[in-house]
Amino acid sequence: MSHAGPAEAVFWTAATIIAYTYVGYPLLLYVMTRQRRSISPAGSAWPRVTLIISAYNEKEVMAEKLLNALELDYPRDLLEILVVSDASDDGTDEIVTGFEDQNVRLIRQTQRLGKSAGLNLGVGQAHGEIIIFSDANALYEPSAIRNLVRHFSEPRAGYVVGNARYSERPGQTASAESEGIYWRLETWLKEKESLFGSVVGGDGAIYAIRRELFTPLLVTDINDFLNPLQIVSKGYRGVYDKSAVCYEEAGDSFGKEFRRKVRIVSRSINAVFRAPRVLLPWTQPRHWLALVSHKVLRWLAPVFLLILFVATLALVKIPFYPIALWLQGVFYGMALAGWKLERRIAAPRFLYLPLYFCVVNLAALLGLFRFLTGSLAPTWETIRQRPQQGEDSHLSLVRKDS
Repeated sequence: MSHAGPAEAVFWTAATIIAYTYVGYPLLLYVMTRQRRSISPAGSAWPRVTLIISAYNEKEVMAEKLLNALELDYPRDLLEILVVSDASDDGTDEIVTGFEDQNVRLIRQTQRLGKSAGLNLGVGQAHGEIIIFSDANALYEPSAIRNLVRHFSEPRAGYVVGNARYSERPGQTASAESEGIYWRLETWLKEKESLFGSVVGGDGAIYAIRRELFTPLLVTDINDFLNPLQIVSKGYRGVYDKSAVCYEEAGDSFGKEFRRKVRIVSRSINAVFRAPRVLLPWTQPRHWLALVSHKVLRWLAPVFLLILFVATLALVKIPFYPIALWLQGVFYGMALAGWKLERRIAAPRFLYLPLYFCVVNLAALLGLFRFLTGSLAPTWETIRQRPQQGEDSHLSLVRKDS
């Protein structure tokens, strides 16, 4: 009993941080923005835009993506389309060259150097005042570019993030459905953060920046998180526009989503330390609050969950704490059951969220470990590719990014 006092303090501190991260911060944002309404600026003179599409072995979707880009509701003489191929070897480049007579240009990296190196190359050859970054599998609604670009009539708008939605399809996997639920919450948070001050981070599928605000990236940088942080450091803000819509598919298994999130978290943590001014609360207080609450505490959440569990074990002989231990056990048991069922058959719907919550936090924990050990992979694999022969398509903690 002599250690009950410190253990209880640890328990309640961890519990409070976790509760604030997942419940308190959304409620705080709701309260602080409930009287605010977004104003949609009207773009008068449309600027020249360069749409940069990152691609690695995207043969299956590239033609559809380029046709989609050519049908966008934006003046054709003001829209340049660049495809940056990261040494694709599946026929992607040949598809792109077939569109060269329609103002589509291929920029090829002869060595596989990763997305960030490709973007350095692409932005360096772009002619647009506004750069829009996109992925090969992200299909835009016709008005998407107009809705992004109009916000740059506000002088302090440095980057604008669009609304990437996950396509709903018959028979979608538990991973896709859970990701869709998670993404709806993320979309709501972005909308409120934009009203409050500045949305945190971009979205590789659809976000735009002023060309002069692009800073060349290291190969291990994550462009859609570091670049916005660098822009905020220069005194600009980020805007979210839910009407600038694109659609993409979620990963078809929890394992693929897990690997993707490990890579994102490790490189996102690295990005914060690459733009350290954003960690100073007096530079842009509102963005700082959103960054810490929405991102930093999320990355640290698995550490606090472990601390909470260990503290509960230490207090199990004191009334109330056995109930807390039982509740944690039930929740993690549901996640484990969901994982086992997902490996064989479709898991029941009520197990999706516990499983997804644990997958996300496990990915954050491994991402934190990779950051601390310097294991940052510069290249990526599309989450739609089939695993190689002998590779487990489900959750695996030992597989490394290519």
